[in-house]
Amino acid sequence: MNDNPVTPGDGASRRPIGELSGTAELKLLAESRPEDLYEAAERLCRDVFDDGPAGSAAVRTVGRLADALAETRSRDCAWFAVDLVGRLLPLGGAHREEADLLRRSVAAKLAGAQQLRDLAPLFTELPDSAQDPSADVRACLLGELALIGAGQGRPTLDAYAERLRELRHPLAALPRTRLDVEHRFMVRVRGLGSVKTSAQLRSRFPEVPPTDSGAAAGRTAGETPDGTRARAAAEPFTAGGWAREPEARFFTLPRPLDPDDFNISLVKELPLDCLTGEGTRRGAAVAGRTTPDDVLTTLFAAAYDGGVNGRAQGGAYARLYAWNSLYALLGLPADLPFLEAARQALDHRWLRFMAFTDWFHHDTADEAFAVLDPTRTRVTVLAATDTDVDA
Repeated sequence: MNDNPVTPGDGASRRPIGELSGTAELKLLAESRPEDLYEAAERLCRDVFDDGPAGSAAVRTVGRLADALAETRSRDCAWFAVDLVGRLLPLGGAHREEADLLRRSVAAKLAGAQQLRDLAPLFTELPDSAQDPSADVRACLLGELALIGAGQGRPTLDAYAERLRELRHPLAALPRTRLDVEHRFMVRVRGLGSVKTSAQLRSRFPEVPPTDSGAAAGRTAGETPDGTRARAAAEPFTAGGWAREPEARFFTLPRPLDPDDFNISLVKELPLDCLTGEGTRRGAAVAGRTTPDDVLTTLFAAAYDGGVNGRAQGGAYARLYAWNSLYALLGLPADLPFLEAARQALDHRWLRFMAFTDWFHHDTADEAFAVLDPTRTRVTVLAATDTDVDA
């Protein structure tokens, strides 16, 4: 390891990078001497990476430099930021996940700060492998641009996207434009945060009243376990680092359910971990009718924001995980076009429910959904909970 401090230049800022006071100093350096930040980070990548605390500190430092460069509007800064996270960061070891998240974060900042004319040169050279981190950061950038309605129709970007499809990069299958069902992705609406009380749920979603016949139908349900499908359904929450392992379960009814009986009475009769001890804390379970775009937006936000102590995934991968989850909830084949999946989602019935049991943390976020398929014989349940308290 090189014990010499890594510094970004001379004069007032000739201090170890880790001691720079924060965003303002790094922003000034990125605007005035971006090559110095890049060269300092390059030396750091080369000299001080290991699998211990020094390696973690180095990843964080490189992240700060790459973020500052990504948010400084210039062609050079854009190139420096992408090269840092796409080529220079170590590929494996204990910090691989940190490096993956850093690429996604930098791509989001580039899409928000840079002009397309300065981003286009990044896509001139086509990749040879979908596993190349340089290709991954560019795939993330294409995904971020798609979410803000930019980049389509640019020959260089279109050619790169086509090459990613040929290489089967996981992000390449996503649409290059935002779909109508995705209209609330990354949109913050005041007063529309997490639903935490029965009153909030009832005020935002039409309540579906319980029925005795719904409870009777729930008691006839048989579980159809599917580990692969369950993992896909839970992916937005597991990728985002939510505090507790989500619950994704699949059930089959012996006969078609009366639509009015798809309610909380049925859900409470299913053998769900999240409903163990239902009603023991602060009120009874309640369910309201919701829509596919509400569910898809919740799934996206779970991965995009990450858990309280978790991992924000950036827009491109959050979008992928949200769609993977929706396909799993509906039991759709992976090759079904997205627009057709959105259409079929409208043929399902959707419930958002809450229950004050000890499984849920009743803290920062609790999410729970039930889905009834068009044959009215298959029910899927997905529940997740998060907290900033060690659980």
